[in-house]
Amino acid sequence: AQQHQKKTTVVDDRRILSLVKKTPFTTVGQIKNTLQEVGVCVSKSTIKRRLHQSEYRGFTTRCKPLVSLKNRKARLEFAKQHLTKPSQFWNKILWTDETKINLYQSDGKRKVWRRKGTAHDPKHTTSSVKHGGCVVAWACMAANGTGSLVFIDDETADKSSRMNSEVFRAILSAHIQPNAAELIGRLFTVQMDNDPKHIAKATKEFLKGQKWNVMQWPSQSPDLNPIEHAFHLLKTKLKGKSPKNKQELKTVAVEAWQSITRDETQRLVMSMRSRL
Repeated sequence: AQQHQKKTTVVDDRRILSLVKKTPFTTVGQIKNTLQEVGVCVSKSTIKRRLHQSEYRGFTTRCKPLVSLKNRKARLEFAKQHLTKPSQFWNKILWTDETKINLYQSDGKRKVWRRKGTAHDPKHTTSSVKHGGCVVAWACMAANGTGSLVFIDDETADKSSRMNSEVFRAILSAHIQPNAAELIGRLFTVQMDNDPKHIAKATKEFLKGQKWNVMQWPSQSPDLNPIEHAFHLLKTKLKGKSPKNKQELKTVAVEAWQSITRDETQRLVMSMRSRL
């Protein structure tokens, strides 16, 4: 095979890499200009190729919540304390959280093939008001499987104001015990995050009265909760369905939640160690 004359020298390649390392948000165009200033002429596609050869890929940036110093310390502390816990420890936890389920999965954003300049043509747009968008649900799970999925049916859920602590206490008193009994047994630990209504005074009093073992959870740590991934599975399962209204959405959501297998919940709970 005939050898291609390489368009860049080793020095150029190194320069391209160091530019990306120094400023990860730089663009291929900016790299091209920078190289031009030192008399090196390379095309954008060559630059991309070199970066790919060095295992660099362009990704959409992930948006990360800003975690306060206090919460960072608490997260680190929590991770250190729980890193060596045996799997029996994680198997006894009833994980809980709320999630918002949209009538149109992926918030109604759809790809559409169209010609330039026709974005606002009615046949290229999706209407967002159609059926009043979403339901809010509380759910729980353990390594042994998914538990209840309970809808919070006040009108406020639609305005994305979260359920208040009274509704929350009613859900806890109806659902914690039976789910824990079925999925875990007599000795269990309840996990819940530090949402204001979870730590409201009335809720705290209520929890004391229940004598449940409640896990001290670090704030701003949804990434540590395996139930978040179960919610993701649930929403993925909903992608192919097209419920016409909230009632149908609830029905398919419960079916999807129940169809998550014990293997899946076990795998999620067993991933705690690597997350920590």
